[in-house]
Amino acid sequence: MASPIPITIITGFLGSGKTTLILSLLPQLLARNPSYKLALLKNEFGDLAVDSQLATSSSISGVRELLNGCICCNLVGQLSVALEELSSTQSPDRIVIETSGSAFPATLAMEVNRLARETGGAYMLDGVVTVIDVENWKGYEDTSYTAKIQARYMDLVVFNKWEEVDERTFDACLDRLGDLEEAIAWVKSEKGKVDVGLVFGIDGGLARGLGEGKQEVNGHSHDHDHEKGHQSEVEVLSVSLQANPGSVIDTSKLEKLLKAAPKDEVYRIKAVLAASSPITASDGLVPTSQSNGQETASGRYILNWAFSRWTCTAMKKTTEEHDSSSGTILRMTMILARYESTKWKKRLESGGYLELEGGEKGTLTVEKIA
Repeated sequence: MASPIPITIITGFLGSGKTTLILSLLPQLLARNPSYKLALLKNEFGDLAVDSQLATSSSISGVRELLNGCICCNLVGQLSVALEELSSTQSPDRIVIETSGSAFPATLAMEVNRLARETGGAYMLDGVVTVIDVENWKGYEDTSYTAKIQARYMDLVVFNKWEEVDERTFDACLDRLGDLEEAIAWVKSEKGKVDVGLVFGIDGGLARGLGEGKQEVNGHSHDHDHEKGHQSEVEVLSVSLQANPGSVIDTSKLEKLLKAAPKDEVYRIKAVLAASSPITASDGLVPTSQSNGQETASGRYILNWAFSRWTCTAMKKTTEEHDSSSGTILRMTMILARYESTKWKKRLESGGYLELEGGEKGTLTVEKIA
């Protein structure tokens, strides 16, 4: 059985900047892995211009449109067919669903979860991202019960066009978000751009090189320009656990970390690890030992934690992939909200989360790199 295809839902009101956000992610993906396959399922009302732009990008493997209706209501029945078409014809590493400006993210998220169950884990919901135009902000004034239910399916809020307003206007947006009584992670974009590591979790197509060579954030070199663009909104910890060759991580301890991390403090946990058995995903699915019929690295797994949900996928065997025989038992990146890195660095170093099976001792290194 193939690994599940991660699905990211990007929603927001008309003109909020959803398309700009998606277009900013494409070159980042291409820089990390030129062969990465990203497919787009677009639900919009007659907006065809973006599709020609996306189709010309070498990082888009396919574009499928659902027009003249809303994907969360009258077009919801077509979602299964559209996803199956993209999966079978493109074999993408990830599918992005861009909703119309009027879509309700909760309805769509629940439908993706239903399809994941019905297909035996062919898909998995990686995250729901909502884009808000701060300058022309409308919506989320409704703090009713319905709005609060919707907020439970909102994982990350991206504030766009905040540069054009005063601090009081931006604070009003934050206040309304707080009124929803849900812990929601948020980040300011940089003129519509956000680090791809915040929006997408790690998967088979992005796993190679995590934590190796230069100090890396989400799979790419962390240079000065990148740091200037994002250090004010997120903080990043680079974690490694070294031990004797053949050692494995204590997955029961690691699972405690996955359950303990609140999504308004920790945005992403990404890791490559050696384990004697896989970690059961948050939805109860146990990862398969095979991936697309290819040989897998025995005991090596890709862990992707995103907004309190996680998956653990068997790693494909490659000639370049380091395994536990080199003594690297775990390589992990944690992307955190501002001011949270010091606290979480101490928590990791104090023990109880990142330990080896059988009480074996290893060398844990936790560094703040952004």
